[in-house]
Formats: sequence, structure tokens, C-alpha cells
Amino acid sequence: MEDIRIYCENDKEFHKVAIGSTLAEISAAICPTVNDEGCCTGQPVLAALVDNKLKGLDYTIMNQHNVRFIGYSHPDGRRTYIRSLCFVLQNVIRQMYPDKVLAIDYSLPSGLYCEIRELKDREDGRPHVYFATDEELETIRIRMQELIDADLPFRKVKMTLAEAERLFSANRQQEKVNLLHSLGRFTYNVYMLDGQADTFYGPLTRTTGCLKTFGIMGFSDGFCLQYPLDGTPGKVLPVKRQSKIATALKEHSDWCAIMDIKGVGTLNKAVQSGKIVELINFSEALHERRYADIADQIYSRKGSVKIVFIAGPSSSGKTSTSKRLAIQCRILGLNPKVIELDNYFVDRDKTPRDENGEYDFEALEAMDLKFLGQQLNELLEGKEVEIPRFSFTEGKRFFNGDFMKLEEKDILIMEGIHALNPAMIPDVDNSKVFRVYASALTSLSIDENNNISTSDNRMLRRMIRDNRTRGIVPEETIMRWQSVRRGENRNIFPFQENADAVFNSAHIFELPALKYYAEPLLRRISPNSPAYTEATRMLKFLDYIVALSPAEMAAIPPTSILREFIGGQTL
Repeated sequence: MEDIRIYCENDKEFHKVAIGSTLAEISAAICPTVNDEGCCTGQPVLAALVDNKLKGLDYTIMNQHNVRFIGYSHPDGRRTYIRSLCFVLQNVIRQMYPDKVLAIDYSLPSGLYCEIRELKDREDGRPHVYFATDEELETIRIRMQELIDADLPFRKVKMTLAEAERLFSANRQQEKVNLLHSLGRFTYNVYMLDGQADTFYGPLTRTTGCLKTFGIMGFSDGFCLQYPLDGTPGKVLPVKRQSKIATALKEHSDWCAIMDIKGVGTLNKAVQSGKIVELINFSEALHERRYADIADQIYSRKGSVKIVFIAGPSSSGKTSTSKRLAIQCRILGLNPKVIELDNYFVDRDKTPRDENGEYDFEALEAMDLKFLGQQLNELLEGKEVEIPRFSFTEGKRFFNGDFMKLEEKDILIMEGIHALNPAMIPDVDNSKVFRVYASALTSLSIDENNNISTSDNRMLRRMIRDNRTRGIVPEETIMRWQSVRRGENRNIFPFQENADAVFNSAHIFELPALKYYAEPLLRRISPNSPAYTEATRMLKFLDYIVALSPAEMAAIPPTSILREFIGGQTL
């Protein structure tokens, strides 16, 4: 058989391989394991990037390519592992509960939240959930381990629409059937494991044998599927029972079900049938109700609360949240005043640096905490203070005569990444402070066993906004996103439970709206760009979503939180 040359980015060498070789065969010969630096030692190979496109190890090489083998330390390696683990779980649930269906609903700090659901919903549209006992959860774990120990292969087959519909109808996965209908394709790739079939929106590992690390723990009405830590593949994510965030996710999931939007398939159907404007109105009304509820909580403590802190990760809609919340507080007779926490940065020469020697503006020490605490205490004492301004050009604080004093009905609203961290204002009376956590906590799933990442949702928001308002190209947003996420993991997520209220800024209709703007931006990224792999993944994800029309986009009100990102906001 004729040989061709491939370039392996892991060892930075050219290799001759036989035409028709699979990536699994090539990996076994030249790169059986990988580590964080991409060298051929360490973790099992889970997938590969072929000319910057993610491929499963069953992919056949027919031409010359650049190949990079990836393991769990790579984001796409982790996704491949988790998808494969979900299929193993799906198989076990079908065997144990043939009259029920597994729903992998949303991400938790400790893993993926899953429910075993009855086939018939409740009268209000929410699903009936089967509560598995600790003994049953342990049986699920044991049977998953048995499938993993058997080292069974994942196989990919192509089916016609009619074949796939019959298969998934028999599996009682109606949302998957709805999705197939809405996409209107002639054929579909379906994965097989031990006689069971399912669809996943990305490759799986070659066999079950590499899925050595996982956990099952009870959580709420369902359970949490735990997978390995990012930097430690041999250990599962630690248990973090963040009840406030989990409650917000559960509320959004239940509300989607009440609206009869149980996945992307039924969302696509609402767009295609012309019912999306009604859904936009309902979703905006839900946000307004939630703003009013938080304002009511603040008002109920008007005798003590004088400061409202708002925090949240990137592109969560903190700015719009603060403005809409201020309006609701005004309606109740309060007088909101806004101070930007960015004005309390230390001068540039005092800014801490990160491990690479770069200025770390997200570190808590980048703020003048002593001066901030002093001014807040003076305001709480009824004194007048001169509010600082910060010049990012000169890297210095300055004053221009902006004085402030808190009167009886005044409340101070401040928004920033450290606003939930008690170390930010250690000397300020906590009884005077109300903390709000805002984030786009989408619980919408692609189908029964493919959830949607809240991080992906926020990255699309940021990409659109930064390109529109700052001229930042999509490639730069993608390349900086992992750094943004590391900052969130350090400075924001550990303090989520300190919030007095959680505002979920996700809209049920927003992915069809974001697709309208994001898809053309992502298609501009060149195949030789380091951002191309991620751009291709996001485009594949958006390919399952039907975009809004210009007329439907116009139905999004100018006060919508989504307008902060797509433009046209009047707040």
C-alpha cells in the first residue's frame, strides 16, 4: 500500500504512514500518550486535531495532514471523554430503566446534573422525575465500571432520517426526534455501543477502556455524573453543593419545560412555525418579574441595606442588570446611585503581576481596598466623599470634583468581579450590603443527553459585543477565552454562594438570536489560525440551531439584556 507523509505536532517530526491508516493506528505507532506540552508521554490519546479540525481516532488518513494527538488536558480531549462517559451512562440507564429516559440537563460545579424521567410529564409541563436511591446509584456506577472494564468499542454508522427517527422513537428520545425533524438532513451519524445507539455532537473515544475516572453522587431530585479534574485526570471533580446556582439552573430548566421548549428541537420548531416572537415576550416578562423580585428583597431591607453589589462572569449582563435593577428600585421609591468599582484600581506601578510578568488587573490586590472601604464607611456614616476616577491611559487615579452623599432613600449600586468576595470590604458592615450574582445560566439542551455549555453561550455574547463595540476580531476573543475562564475560576465562582439573590440572565430565545450575528464572524477565521479548531466546534454547534429572521430580531425589546451584546439598547 502506498505511503504518505504526515507531520505530527506532538513530536515535531514527519512520519510515513500507509494510506487508509486510522488515527488510532498512527497514534499507537508514533504517539501512544500525550501530556500538557503535547509530547508523547503521559495521558492516553483521546482524539486528534487534523489540520486544526477535531477528529475521532477512527478517522482514516488519505492525504498529507498536520496531526496533533490530544488527551484530557486539551479542552477538546475533555469534551471527547465526557461525551463518551455520557454514552456509557445512557446505556446503563436504558438497561436498568427501560420504561424511562435519561436527561443530562446542565453543568454543575461537580459535574453534569442528570435526571431519570418518566415518559409522561406533569400537568404543568414539568417532567416527572424518578428518584434513584443511594443503592440504585451505586448499581449504576458498578454497571458503568463493568462496561468500561470490558473495553468495548464505540462505532459510528450512517443512517437515513427515517431509520434514525424509528430508532430514537423506540428509545423514547422525543427531543432527539424533534431535532432531526427540524434540521431536515437526509442522513445522520449515529454512534453504537454494546447494541445501543445514540447521537453526539463531536467524536467519542475509540473504546470505553480509557474512561477510568468518574463518579456518581445523588443531587437534588437526580444525580451528578462526575468526571476528572482538568489538571488531574485521575481524580474526579470535588463535591461542591452550590445550592443557589443549582436552584437557578433548575428553575430555568423547569420554566423551559413549562413553555414546552425541552431542547433545541422544539426551540427550532417554535422558530420555524412563527411562534418565536411570543416566546421572546414571555422570556422578557420573566426577566422583568425577576428584577422586580430582587428589588422587592432590597426594599424589604431598606432600613439597613444601603449598598448593592453585583458580580458575575464575563458577558453575564452585569451592566444591564444593574440598570434594570435600578429602575425597579426607583419604582419602589428608592434612589439608586452608581459607582464603578474600576475607579478604585491602584496606580499602575502598584498593580500586581501574574506568573508571566504581565499586569494582573483581575487580582483582588489590583484594587485599593483600604481606600474603597474608607469611602464606603464614610458614605454609610452620612458623610460626603469625593468619588475617584481612574485613567486607564495614564494608569493613575484622579479626582474631578464628583462628590456624593447618601441620603435616606439613596442606595449605592456597584458592579465588579470581586463584589461577592468578603475580602474586598472586610471592614464594612455586612448588614448594610446586598449581593447579587448575575450569570447566563442556560439549562436548555440540544437533546436528552447533550447539554449546552453556559460558557459557550457567554463566549458568543462576548464575541458579538466586542466585535461590534471595540473592533476586536472573533479570533482574539477565542484565544483569550481560556484566560478569562481561569480568572473567573479564581475570582468569581468560589464566591457565588455569598449572593443574597441570583439573577439568571439567560434567554430561552437567545441562541437563535446569537447565531444570526455569530455565524458570519466565526466563518471569517482562517483554517491555519490557532482559533480555527474552536471556531469549527462553535459553528458545528450553531448548525443545530435555526436562526431568527431580521423581523424577529426586531421584536427583541430595546431594554433587553441581550441588546447589551447585539446592540440597540436604550437603557
